Amino acid sequence: MIIADRILAGPADRVTNDGAVLVESGTVAAVGVAAELDAAVDAQVPRLRSPGATVMPGMIDCHVHLAFDAGPNPISAVAEADPAELSLAMAHRAQQMLAAGVTTVRDLGDRDALTVALRTSISSGATVGPRIVAATAPLTSPGGHCGFLGGEVNTDDDIRAQIASNAAAGADLIKVMASGGALTPSGPRMWEAQFTPGQLRLIVEEAERHGLGVAAHAHGSETIAHCVIAGVRTLEHCSWRTAEGIVHDPAVIRRMVEDDVAVCRCVSGDWRLFLDQMGPERAKAMVEVILEMREAGVRFIAGTDAGVPGARFGDYVGMLEFFASLGFAHAEILDMATVNAAHALGLSDAGVLAPGKRADLIIVDGNPLAELNALRRIQHVFTAGRLFAK
Repeated sequence: MIIADRILAGPADRVTNDGAVLVESGTVAAVGVAAELDAAVDAQVPRLRSPGATVMPGMIDCHVHLAFDAGPNPISAVAEADPAELSLAMAHRAQQMLAAGVTTVRDLGDRDALTVALRTSISSGATVGPRIVAATAPLTSPGGHCGFLGGEVNTDDDIRAQIASNAAAGADLIKVMASGGALTPSGPRMWEAQFTPGQLRLIVEEAERHGLGVAAHAHGSETIAHCVIAGVRTLEHCSWRTAEGIVHDPAVIRRMVEDDVAVCRCVSGDWRLFLDQMGPERAKAMVEVILEMREAGVRFIAGTDAGVPGARFGDYVGMLEFFASLGFAHAEILDMATVNAAHALGLSDAGVLAPGKRADLIIVDGNPLAELNALRRIQHVFTAGRLFAK
């Protein structure tokens, strides 16, 4: 049983002061007032007392690339790496995230389904790490964004075959590079579409046929609209780019809310540098559209894009601080990292601390509702009820 000054069982604005969480066989057995649980639970059950601390659900990073090294040239680092060495590096990066309080990661593009093997190793207990939700090779156009990961498709039959291959390899979802990206400058521009609206609908239909949802890398404004109409579950980046600048469509935003399409804005800890590089006018436009989506009721979920240049593993809180700088309330931000993220990823056993839920939880020194920096002061991390020894 874990006893602390406060329990944020989720959503984060529901606080139990002087609370406790009882964990049994990898799941949450009870959550409540410490004095009541302490009296009701057998004295032989171990007590972990954490004065001054907060217990909350483990955080979820909805967008990572464990195969990337966060260095200046991740393409060669992945494409030229020995599979065994790359697997070891991925396991180390996963542990970095766990040490930072991230108990679930959604990997949105790797090579040779190495995340599936790592997921299996972690699930079996052979390797320590967070739960992994794996997309394997993302679908992209020939020569398109991240084509080096092996997911290039051209025809409808190619699309069907690649989705079937990913599903057979153990993918938990399908990732589509619906627009171009900065990581692959030889491919389409960030605002340019890589698939037609019909192809996007085919991707969603084929994924659903295999019982999988779709996450769409979408920067272009027109592409974002096509992805929403096609029925994707999450939009990655969603930066509303055009050749002329940032242009958003309020009607598409309303459709996102109606269809419960979540947005993973993918911000790394280097967001201040990113805003400086954008320039004041474009940065202002980007912030305004985020705030407009928020006002409309779009569900935001937390993701760092860890692995791409400058997006370091283990710097999860820096991304949360970006949203705080825009005026998002701390409780709202914590929900992005927990209950909202679990909902968007279809994880019914995660994101909150409640009886029967998976015992993924963290203990932090201080109160993250008052200061997000408390999330950097991780005292303990539990994944499926197992204490992670940092």
